[in-house]
Amino acid sequence: MADIIALVGSETLLGREVRDVFGGSVLGEQLRLLASDDDETRIADIGGEPAILNKLDPEELAGAAVVILAGTHESSRVALEANPSGVIIDLTGAAEEDPDARVRAPQVENDDYRADHDGAQIAAHPAAVAIALVLCRIHPSFPVARSIVHVFEPASERGKSGIDELQRQTVSLLSFQQLPKEVFAAQLSFNMLARLGEEAKVQLHEVEDRIDRHLATLLERADTGVPMPSIRVTQVPVFHGYSLSLWIEFEDAPDVNAIEQILEGDWIDVRGGDTEPPDNAGVAGLSGIAVGGITPDRNDGNAVWLWLAADNLRLAAETAALLAQEIV
Repeated sequence: MADIIALVGSETLLGREVRDVFGGSVLGEQLRLLASDDDETRIADIGGEPAILNKLDPEELAGAAVVILAGTHESSRVALEANPSGVIIDLTGAAEEDPDARVRAPQVENDDYRADHDGAQIAAHPAAVAIALVLCRIHPSFPVARSIVHVFEPASERGKSGIDELQRQTVSLLSFQQLPKEVFAAQLSFNMLARLGEEAKVQLHEVEDRIDRHLATLLERADTGVPMPSIRVTQVPVFHGYSLSLWIEFEDAPDVNAIEQILEGDWIDVRGGDTEPPDNAGVAGLSGIAVGGITPDRNDGNAVWLWLAADNLRLAAETAALLAQEIV
């Protein structure tokens, strides 16, 4: 009998993405779908298809070789308090304070790295994975002196509630009605935010801190010697997908063609100068990250600009799949 993979939060945006990614492999046959609450087992409509969601119960976790946390922080805490014997793969960050937890992204880890599965496996933040993929691919051939990254955060990072609020804000704004502000505590529709409202449950500086921590871990583990970049996160009025603007200064500037050639490979789709740069809408459902718009900095002969786009939910689900494959 195949090992069971319990997916907590199967009905969430992230849980549905995990189901889609796992469904393309034998891992999909091993999934046990659990809800984000402790209600009775029920049939739910997930992505237009009926699915049986088992209630979140310690008994449902007991026999699982892997427990994936993809629901709410509350459901993740319930699962963690059940102390399952299987390996935790955390996509929510709920287990990060556990000293035995390990931030993971097999896409960028050094081949010599040997994973410790004694603690929870924290799937690295998708923006950290995207940045690490680019810098670690470039640095060995073209040493990076310093870099700056602007990260444009989509509403879907706050789950379905974030998407719903952006949609309702847009409708309300166009009909001159009061804006709902439960998630972002500020007007996001037709707006860009360097800081969310004081009542927002998650603040952008907390997101920046998490990306910083995860990226520092990934860069150290990749063992390429690339210096840590400076990062700024901005909340933007898009439903889905990360966009990132990277400024990289090299010790000796390579030409654009050389950068394109060195970047092309596993997990990175390079859009050359003769094609349109990637955008967050265009990468929906695509694997890895897309890079394009590579342009020399006209004011710094040793620097270039790059534009990245990635499906945040897909990249997180792919990380979970790679981690699960290590275990089952």
